[in-house]
Amino acid sequence: MTVPAPPRDASPPGQPRKAAAAAWIGSALEYYDFFIYGSAAALIFPEVFFDDSDPATATLLSLATFGVAYAARPIGALFLGHIGDRLGRKKIMVFTLMLMGLSTFLIGCLPTRAQVGSLAPVLLVLCRVLQGISAAGEQASANSMTLEHAPPDRRGFFTSFTLSGTQGGQLLATLVFIPIAALPEDQLLSWGWRVPFWLSVAVAVVGWVIRRRLDETPAFEQQTATEGVVKLPLVVLLREHWADVLRVVAGALIASVSTIFTVWALAYATGDTVGMSRSSMLWVGALANVVALAAIPLWAALSDRVGRRPVYLIGAVGSAVTMFLYLWAISTGDYALTLLLGIVAFGVVYSAANGVWPSFYGEMFPTRVRLSGVAIGTQIGFAVAGFAVTFAARIAGPDGDDWTAVALFTAALCVPPVIAAVTARETHRVPTERLGERAVEEGARRPEKVTA
Repeated sequence: MTVPAPPRDASPPGQPRKAAAAAWIGSALEYYDFFIYGSAAALIFPEVFFDDSDPATATLLSLATFGVAYAARPIGALFLGHIGDRLGRKKIMVFTLMLMGLSTFLIGCLPTRAQVGSLAPVLLVLCRVLQGISAAGEQASANSMTLEHAPPDRRGFFTSFTLSGTQGGQLLATLVFIPIAALPEDQLLSWGWRVPFWLSVAVAVVGWVIRRRLDETPAFEQQTATEGVVKLPLVVLLREHWADVLRVVAGALIASVSTIFTVWALAYATGDTVGMSRSSMLWVGALANVVALAAIPLWAALSDRVGRRPVYLIGAVGSAVTMFLYLWAISTGDYALTLLLGIVAFGVVYSAANGVWPSFYGEMFPTRVRLSGVAIGTQIGFAVAGFAVTFAARIAGPDGDDWTAVALFTAALCVPPVIAAVTARETHRVPTERLGERAVEEGARRPEKVTA
């Protein structure tokens, strides 16, 4: 008896789990780097790479290198999105993982300013640009790979592992950085700070072992075999799916909640006005991330049952409310209340939007432009969200304690994601091979393809 072959839109057994694991490890590496680099830029790099005769300027320049990656991300999204829609998701996933691992490792090998002078910060910026380019394609390719491998009725759950990886990466970085930061200062500034960057190689190797065994997605293979791939995915994307690109840009502003929670709220709580200890506030973020590890896949699984829009809206509207309560709790100086509301705001409520957006955004586009659409839309939105902390610091007043203004600012940033979700199509029950069809019809589809 001959066993019938599976349809072309079905993944081989085990591939959805492998894709989810590959997505998790890539996001973990990206946010491991994010946390380690941010900590080093604030605490170590001013003395290692910049002129420490003016500490304030050195710190400002060091933190500026952190923002360089955000500027590089939209450019990386254009390039890697194009390649991913032309050559496949697997190639981009392997490339971005290796580029991130290599550039992070090289930071740990860089000579200091005392050794090579002004060349040291130049090399640091170059490595940071490479990290930004890698990050631009990492989540979009991982989301596309996981979504296209997932069973149609569980796309939300499997795709959410990309965002679970972000929490895992932050926790891993915390565990690595705590003993390093406890070293004597001379050892910390000479060799200790390099160790976390070198350890990124171990994460990259694990990710490479997982990713090289992945099959290309059935959706991409079917697209290549039938219609072929488009010559210029960006042209098709902007001509036929521009409205959904704008929705993704608007939706990606929800990331502002994360940056304000992890950066501005931490500075406010540990400042002179409130005076909470840094270690106790770091525990708020750590425990919130632990809760998010469980909450993200649960919210995503719920979206597979009730739809993407309602779950996403819970996260976007709920974040506007709970961030107000969280900042209020900090202003009271009550640590127990701050801990509770921090976990609720970031670990539970924000996780609703954070866990659903990978499937929600990816399902807006057809296979032939999915990676480009998600990469370009999210990276533009994330770049804007990356400056939310700067604006929050300005509107918080000269003493940095006007928490109500920051809460209202955060709520305002949640409005575009709400509008994006309300105007988007509900897609959780649409077959994978038919995603994006309505948008194509509305755009008066004109085939533009070439066989790969």
